[in-house]
Amino acid sequence: MQGSLLEDLPSGKVYQLGKPNPSQSRLVAYELVYQVNRDGAYANIRLPELLTKSKMNKADKAFTTELAYGTLRMQGRHDYIATKYIDRKFSEVDPKIQDLLRIGIHQITQMRVADHAAVSETVEVAKLVAGESKASYVNAVLRKVTASSNDLVELADLPNLERLSVSYSHPEWIISSFYDQLKDWAEVEKLLAANNLPAAPDIVAWPGKSSITELVQLGATQIPGFSNAANLDGIPSEFDPIIQRRAGVQDRGSQIVVENFLTTATIGQSWLDMCAGPGGKAAYLFHSLSQNDSTATFLANEPIPHRAELVKRVVNNQQVVSFDATDPDNFSLTFDRILVDAPCTGLGALRRRPEARWRKSINDLKELVTLQRNLLTSAYKLLNPNGIIAYVTCSPHIAETKGQVLDFLARHKDMSILPISTLADAHKQGVLTDGTMQLWTHQDQSDGMFMVLFKKVG
Repeated sequence: MQGSLLEDLPSGKVYQLGKPNPSQSRLVAYELVYQVNRDGAYANIRLPELLTKSKMNKADKAFTTELAYGTLRMQGRHDYIATKYIDRKFSEVDPKIQDLLRIGIHQITQMRVADHAAVSETVEVAKLVAGESKASYVNAVLRKVTASSNDLVELADLPNLERLSVSYSHPEWIISSFYDQLKDWAEVEKLLAANNLPAAPDIVAWPGKSSITELVQLGATQIPGFSNAANLDGIPSEFDPIIQRRAGVQDRGSQIVVENFLTTATIGQSWLDMCAGPGGKAAYLFHSLSQNDSTATFLANEPIPHRAELVKRVVNNQQVVSFDATDPDNFSLTFDRILVDAPCTGLGALRRRPEARWRKSINDLKELVTLQRNLLTSAYKLLNPNGIIAYVTCSPHIAETKGQVLDFLARHKDMSILPISTLADAHKQGVLTDGTMQLWTHQDQSDGMFMVLFKKVG
């Protein structure tokens, strides 16, 4: 889908009597779901753009967000339900109808929307984007859905993996990876449920640019146990400190990572953020160091040019470069502190990235693990004696966490784990007996961040 159906349209109903008459909230939700599923759009980037064009009020924007994000999260469950009422495989259904059914089923089964409204409003969208004939088909299927309880009691007899996959709308390989770490199906189920709950955005005051006091005065709520973190009940892109780039949107798990790494700082060190885009951790590190140590140096690297531009917006331009970080020869300097926030499956951020669970497959893991390994190798070569590497992933998958730790230590005998538990000012959530840290969404109300500190001896 190119562009937007909402350009220059008034609020409320979109078209006059006698023509397709969808509400803007449903239409925007459909646009987002379709663009994410068919064009590879990122929901967190595209939705604010669509909402800005829509001229909707705050309540309608909130409804749209709930509908669009919820549909993306739960579409595995919705596909299972839809398959009961169609005469072919769901994969063989027209893509527009697929996404229309998902939106309709989400309203019927997951939201406080009257059945008749869920059906009629979805059908109006269908008339506009797919035509009368396909709209009739959508109407027929959704009416069958409303006539059923959709309690999925038949899942009770399935093995845990299959049952949880449908019930909580997660691919089986992801659920299996969670169980590998948690070793408890009840804990896995709690995690899956937490992943399906929308999270109010966390924000961070960048030292020297804003303060927690200011954020609270403007309506945010400070998060207990954090000096610079707050929770925002609203839209970040409409919050002045965010607009002015004096604060950032950043999950508390990522803030914990940065703050834990900063507890290792001494005066006059050189710092490298090796994989900095889009810039959240880089900004927090940079502004913290600028405020507390004028002799420290900081360099952010992001190999993808357009992501490097995002980093430049929150870090001084001259302190951002764009190299292939797996080749240490691209860097002319060595460093005392290196953050390797490595590309990963993102399985720890499924509640905030509704489409992420459908974007990656088990086949992507091998390539990512190889990249992570190569980044760690490069960081080792760029590390000064007595220096520290912070290896971080937003994933609890064992191959991206414990597996990488064991492999790195086996290859570099002069490196050892610096236990996070020994750092006096560090956050202790998720700290394990081996000195690493693994946060969990259902336990820590954060993304599932993994962190380990490697120290070079001599």
